[in-house]
Amino acid sequence: MVTMVLVGDVMLGRGVNETLRTERPEQLWGNVLPLLDTADLRIINLECAITNHKQPWTRTPKVFHFRADPYAVEVLRAAHVDGCSLANNHTLDFEEQGLLETLIHLEAAGISSAGAGRSREEAVQPALLETRTEHIRNRVALLAFTDNEPPFAAGTDRPGTNYLPVSLELTVLARVEDAITTAREAGADIVVFSNHWGPNMVQRPPDLFRRFARAVLDRGADIYYGHSAHIFQGVEIYNGKPILYDTGDFIDDYAIDPKLRNDWSFLFRISLEEGELRRLELFPVILHYARVESAAGAEREAIFDRMERLSREMGTTFARREAHLVFEL
Repeated sequence: MVTMVLVGDVMLGRGVNETLRTERPEQLWGNVLPLLDTADLRIINLECAITNHKQPWTRTPKVFHFRADPYAVEVLRAAHVDGCSLANNHTLDFEEQGLLETLIHLEAAGISSAGAGRSREEAVQPALLETRTEHIRNRVALLAFTDNEPPFAAGTDRPGTNYLPVSLELTVLARVEDAITTAREAGADIVVFSNHWGPNMVQRPPDLFRRFARAVLDRGADIYYGHSAHIFQGVEIYNGKPILYDTGDFIDDYAIDPKLRNDWSFLFRISLEEGELRRLELFPVILHYARVESAAGAEREAIFDRMERLSREMGTTFARREAHLVFEL
């Protein structure tokens, strides 16, 4: 059995970066830290550059630029993060130099990454994460893509992200299949397909996105891991495989929408045996300023209600436990 934790956007810049001047890195994870330690692997979407380079991207219009000082990598180390998706719309907020320094800091911390690189060839490569459970070695491949910020796309000799439009065009699906095949040939027992996709603050994925996610699983991925909307979306179980359309946010300093509640989210814990889904557990959390905590009381029930409603629309029914939601096969 392999157990992994997936969470949504972890943004360590701006106010979070300032908070690190007075708080220890582990404090940002609040009382959720023990939950992270229950997994064999931990994977996040890193929604900022970790760099000393302070020149923001100006070649195309951009409202927000997220940068964290190099010390911020200690936040990831404190949670024993194993892998990061870098395929998103903030990885090059501080130009190619910011990305290059991010890669250096992650590598020095022993944290694997996928979805961005020093060239297109590197950006498309999977991150291979290895775990040993019950004397059995398991390899998990993290593939990471984004349909955000086309100008950030890596080139033959240009650092950037692994850009991929959301489309059912044969050329797009061929790229998906090639990536999954490459991961399998590298020895992956489990393939996680990460995608930073779609618009912000949307509770339901459009029909095209649902069809695309299913097509990805049809081509051999085991888990679809979506993020970008800043709020969580429903979960679909497709042919026994989980589609997490959007995993929401996890650490940030963002203003809170009083209706959509982007401060509500989940920690997603997935257990697989021989590559097959056995259990999916959703632990509700509340995002405070630069800190995440487990949800409790009436707020926890409201988070449960929303996820159950959105997931039922996709044919997924969770069992409600006191502190989390569970789907078992």
